[in-house]
Amino acid sequence: MNEPIAPGRGPRNHQTWILPARELTLVCGHSNIGRLAHYFLPHVLLAGRQVLYLDGANRFDPLLIARFARDRSLAPAEFNRLIRIARAFACFQLTELLRRVREFLRTFPVDLLIVTALPDLYFDEDVRERQAATAFESALEGLQQLMHSQLAIGVFSDALSFNTPRRKFFQKLTAQENSVPKIETQADHHLTLQNVKEEPRLSS
Repeated sequence: MNEPIAPGRGPRNHQTWILPARELTLVCGHSNIGRLAHYFLPHVLLAGRQVLYLDGANRFDPLLIARFARDRSLAPAEFNRLIRIARAFACFQLTELLRRVREFLRTFPVDLLIVTALPDLYFDEDVRERQAATAFESALEGLQQLMHSQLAIGVFSDALSFNTPRRKFFQKLTAQENSVPKIETQADHHLTLQNVKEEPRLSS
């Protein structure tokens, strides 16, 4: 069961919720990572910048976005108009979305790209390992093509909770990232982020 995120129990430092521009950041280590991804949006949306959200975790919550807007005395529509959402329910769909990002940017230029459940979707045992590996490599290539753009890219993964040989996909992904913050819950229920880029810690 996913651990709920209570209002006011996030990181004490609000700068934690900002993804650096022109960098690829992998955020991992929390069972409710699909919900936590939302908390990186308000800073961007308040500045009037646009977001492309590739939701492989199927966790995008418009009600949470509406709450963010109302908390800032804005109409939810002010935030909603700045977000485009594309959902993927299988690894092949997520690969296709990542391969088409550059094409999409021609009609809806964005400042932030959010991707959830990468590489988690590729752990699906209903998909043969060779097919999953091929699809993942193609998705990774799509990400690499975006790394020299002006985008801030945030990839949100729960891969650390999986016990599968395919976790090697996660290691390949971390090699591409500028930073890999791991979210941890402290005794007082506040969240902290520790960069584990130098030595990714995979659970046994």
